[in-house]
Amino acid sequence: MVDHGDITRLARQLGVALEKRRWRVTTAESCTGGAVAAAITSVAGASNWFDGAIVSYANRIKHSVLGVDARDLKLFGAVSEPVARQMACGVLAMMDANLAVAISGIAGPDGGTEEKPVGTVWIAWAHAEGQEPVQIDASCFHFRGDRSAVQAQTVVEAIRGMLSVLDEHLYPGCL
Repeated sequence: MVDHGDITRLARQLGVALEKRRWRVTTAESCTGGAVAAAITSVAGASNWFDGAIVSYANRIKHSVLGVDARDLKLFGAVSEPVARQMACGVLAMMDANLAVAISGIAGPDGGTEEKPVGTVWIAWAHAEGQEPVQIDASCFHFRGDRSAVQAQTVVEAIRGMLSVLDEHLYPGCL
């Protein structure tokens, strides 16, 4: 079970790492309904590294706002690697950030299938700086528990992933 203190601690760590790197972060969230953005903005000074986020619960918002290919939504479904990756790229460009996380999953209690059971969540992290090309990583998770447990575990993994990206891209001497 995720302790909400863990989320607060991770969000603070993220803020410190973003400040050190001088990066800005954004989110595109579906099944978490903005919970990652809420965790980020719970930290004092978040306006130094966060401008905004998109909660794209409906596929039409994923397509029309974030630029997710309608064919991919139809072919792979909203809870898929291609969709999560496109959500991350879309919000990264929209918010002029250096780092974005995108989340699409099935928090439950309904909506799961044999192929994609409740607790299936795709998270994608996109990052770029200056003229470098966007780099994207994505992972599929299978969380257990009720809706709030799935959402809390997703928030933790989303922030851990952002911290990992920042750790990999801190130049020596920036710490």
